[in-house]
Amino acid sequence: MSDPIKALRDRIDAIDAEILQLVNQRASLANEIGTLKGGGPIYRPEREAQVIGRLRANNPGPLPADAVAHLFTEIISACRALEEAMSVAFLGPRGTFSEEAALKHLGGQVRGVPCASIDDVFREVESGKVGHGVVPVENSTDGAVGRTLDLLLATPLAICGEVLLPVHQCLMSKAQFTQEIRRVYAHAQSLAQCHEWLNQHLGGVERVPVVSNADGARRASEEQQSACIGSHAAAALYDLQLLARNIEDQPNNTTRFVVIGKLQPGPSGRDKTSLAMSALNQPGAMHRLLAPLAEHGVDMTRLESRPARTGMWEYIFFVDIKGHQQDPALARALGELRTRASFLKILGSYPAAA
Repeated sequence: MSDPIKALRDRIDAIDAEILQLVNQRASLANEIGTLKGGGPIYRPEREAQVIGRLRANNPGPLPADAVAHLFTEIISACRALEEAMSVAFLGPRGTFSEEAALKHLGGQVRGVPCASIDDVFREVESGKVGHGVVPVENSTDGAVGRTLDLLLATPLAICGEVLLPVHQCLMSKAQFTQEIRRVYAHAQSLAQCHEWLNQHLGGVERVPVVSNADGARRASEEQQSACIGSHAAAALYDLQLLARNIEDQPNNTTRFVVIGKLQPGPSGRDKTSLAMSALNQPGAMHRLLAPLAEHGVDMTRLESRPARTGMWEYIFFVDIKGHQQDPALARALGELRTRASFLKILGSYPAAA
């Protein structure tokens, strides 16, 4: 009698062999394209977004679309690495959500460069020591990351991609039980995101803000009665005991990261444009400033204000809009904005995250 399980496994083995052959054929073609480009950029955000988007749309299942996207992100990352090792800076040390966002977007075959601050990420990329950087720009619970917005105003770099990362916070420690904990380390935003959980479970425990969650994990690994908040990956990296998972107050807590670099991506067909602007100091100026977007049918998805450094009660407005700056309607709207704004800077056009 034939063994049905063995027969199915034999078919899987045959399919695996075929997949291996096809993936290597793809890698050979990608490598050939790299040779024909003659030293052009190895990272093409618009092309990669088109590939992933098409595969998501055509996915027949049973694999979910996110699994397909992750699988092909890694294939693309491996193909890129045949041309050149892509480097990316992020807020370190190892084990931060910034590193997780970089790997989610660019795949595991990149050379990660952990930095001590968001400022250092920008400096590494501006100097050319690193090709790209990944920095947090806003959180669904806590709002904008002010330092990133300030640096985007000053940098010659452009936003060339974005990553949406669901943030699930964990409590970890060398201690075995929460009753032993006397101190909790975490980035200020993570402390805020877990405020109510901490009140309920560790109400009398000292909360210590640190430069990053991974830095908190490093400190907690050296102190028996200390704990930290961060990603589950940090627990393994710093040899800590996971005491509680998903302790964020909002279950849909998501952080948006942007990829920064010297690249200006072309249109992908599903893009976003970010810009910063300020209005003239006169009645109705803000209405006049935003009117071209409505008049040309441009969809604004985000409006954030920050005090300008030029004078008291003056503001810079950070705006996200659907479309690429090369799209005709958006190009016309931006042309009119330039005549109405006292200041306008296009921070970048890039593929929108799925």
